[in-house]
Amino acid sequence: MTPTNRRGALRAGAGLAVGGALAAGCGAGRTAPPSASPSAPPSAAPAPHAVSAPPAPAPRAYPGRPAQITHGPRSRPQVALTFHGQGDPALAHALLATAERHGARLTVLAVGSWLDEHPDLARRVLDGGHDLGNHTQHHVDINALAEPDARREITDCAARLARLTGSVGTWFRPSRASAASPLVARLARAAGYPHVLSYDVDSLDYTRPGAAAVTREVLAGARAGSVVSLHFGYPDTVAALPDVLTELGRRGLRAVTTTELLS
Repeated sequence: MTPTNRRGALRAGAGLAVGGALAAGCGAGRTAPPSASPSAPPSAAPAPHAVSAPPAPAPRAYPGRPAQITHGPRSRPQVALTFHGQGDPALAHALLATAERHGARLTVLAVGSWLDEHPDLARRVLDGGHDLGNHTQHHVDINALAEPDARREITDCAARLARLTGSVGTWFRPSRASAASPLVARLARAAGYPHVLSYDVDSLDYTRPGAAAVTREVLAGARAGSVVSLHFGYPDTVAALPDVLTELGRRGLRAVTTTELLS
């Protein structure tokens, strides 16, 4: 991956320690357990129970926008803070609560195996007014998989989302990559996702550089229309979010869902 807006100081402090898995823009140590396989059938994971609530919004097409979206309109004072959804659920709850206290709305791209372990978080995201989408089932390097395995990574996560919310989710983002290969983009469209959601600002929070560095990286790159990549599961991100939201507000930029950003 080529991170967007990487600053030299942060490269020196953290980037040199980043291995191949981290360089893909998602945290290490968050893949399927050794006994699990990307090609395991959907029945291999426990089926989450559907929540009795109104169905979540379904994906929609945005005519005139590319198949892979990196940012929204530059003419409106809005940004989308998008989170790779996995890790400690307590940190996820803290990030959502912080955003809501600031009047911000987020986009959460959830890993299916994470939803299997924490099914309540799907409805928590939606009940807070945030977007919820698909970040593959096991968080493997999806662009490197054979077609049947890549398809299963997308559709298994979509099935979890559908059971929990009534929809496959509003967006798809490939795991361990900033952009989808042509094959993965095609498979995502076949699964019901008209667009792949990428980003133009990488917070680099997965390198664990400290909250101040995360804040600097986001604010150095964010401008009207930006889509920012962040992660659940990292305390630095939780600590940085209040300052990020406060400074964005001072600049007149409002944090909205990706759906609102593109509407």
